[in-house]
This record gives sequence, C-alpha cells and structure tokens, in this order.
Amino acid sequence: MDKKQILQALKFAKELSQKRNFKQSVELIINLKGLNLKKPEHQVDLYVNLHKPRGKEVKLCALIGIELQATAKENCDNVILLDDFIKFAKDKKATKKLANEYDFFIAQANIMPKVASTFGRVLGPKGKMPNPKAGCVVPPKANLKSLKENLKNTVKVTAKVKPIIQCTIGKEDMDDADLAENIMTVYDQLVHHLPNEVHNIKSTYIKLTMGKSIKVGQEYKAEEKKEKPAKEKAEKKDEPKK
Repeated sequence: MDKKQILQALKFAKELSQKRNFKQSVELIINLKGLNLKKPEHQVDLYVNLHKPRGKEVKLCALIGIELQATAKENCDNVILLDDFIKFAKDKKATKKLANEYDFFIAQANIMPKVASTFGRVLGPKGKMPNPKAGCVVPPKANLKSLKENLKNTVKVTAKVKPIIQCTIGKEDMDDADLAENIMTVYDQLVHHLPNEVHNIKSTYIKLTMGKSIKVGQEYKAEEKKEKPAKEKAEKKDEPKK
C-alpha cells in the first residue's frame, strides 16, 4: 500500500459520502489474515502516536492520590482521588458512566492495585484500563501536561477477538496529505507488529462515519457515486458491517 493509493481512496471516500450536518470522522479499517487470535503473540494491542493532529479533543480521567492532584486538575477533565474510590466500588453504574465518557484513564502507579480492584471489572472489558504502553500509568511526581499533549494524537490499535482493526485517524475537513500520513503511520506500525508483517494484511478500507467503505487500491468510476460500487459488493466478505 502506497501513499498514492491512500490519497485516491480518501478522495473517493469523500466523494461517495453524502454531506452531513457535522464533521465526519475518517476511519481506517484493516482486515487481517493468517492469525490465530487465541495465541497472545498473534493478538494486536498497540498505541500509535499520529504525526498529524486528528481533529478530536480527547477526554482524560485521572485516578490518583493526593500527590498528583494539582497537575491532574490542570490537565484532566475529571480527577478521582483514592479516598473517593469507595463510591465507585459500590456503584457499578457510575463506573460504567465514566467508562463511556472518557477516552483515556490515567493512574498513579503506586495505587494501581486499588485502581484495578475498583475499576477493573468495568474498564478492563472496554479496553480502557490505564495502560503503561500509552504512558497512562505514572509516578506520583509526574507532570501530566506532556502526557495530555501526547494522548491527543494517540490511537489504540487492537485485534484480540476478531481479525479486524478499526480506528479513527482524523476528520473529513483535514488535508488529505495529513490524513494519508496518519494512515501510513498506523499501517506501518501495525505491519511491524504482525508475525508475518504485510502477509497478515488481507485488505484495507477507508470510510467516513456515515459513508461507504472504500477499498484502498481499488478503482471507482464517477457514475458509481450514485449507488453502491459493484466491486465493493464483490468484496462484501471483507468489508465490516456498519
């Protein structure tokens, strides 16, 4: 997959999508093959830092002790101190609400066992437990400003149950060159993580939130803008369900 193919797919994705009254996200979808996801070494669990802003503000929640309170209040959207954990341990609905509202959770390293016992049952299945791979498990004297800036352009790339990757890499009003660079960043890091590299990639699609899935490397004719492309129907087995 090269940048020219990505730019062409982005062009088609935008042209084949109806105008909406909101800025649609641009999504990257990668179908995998030749993997046994029951094997931990075949599972994908990456955090990729994009080179270009993705046009989305991330919401951060800090699960910390008193040592990080000041910097957490300056840089996070919500701060939950250790003394308040008991409220969430008794109220699973409140924890579920947190999980749905925030993109990343930051935890103070020396209280991680209590973070896990209080929030793990809800955050774990949703893939939102504070993760050291993303830099979200921090020491008691950390400055969270740099972490906040880093997380703005961080996307989670995961495939543990089904052989498919899906992540948001930008907004439709972004420059196509910037979107393409973000796509290549995710693709390249994923390929280097896979056991057989590019041979584990089955197909790659780009789509807008409410738009058609466009296969990278496939040609689309102008007259196909009014209906679902015939070639896309042929690839139906590859394309994820909307």
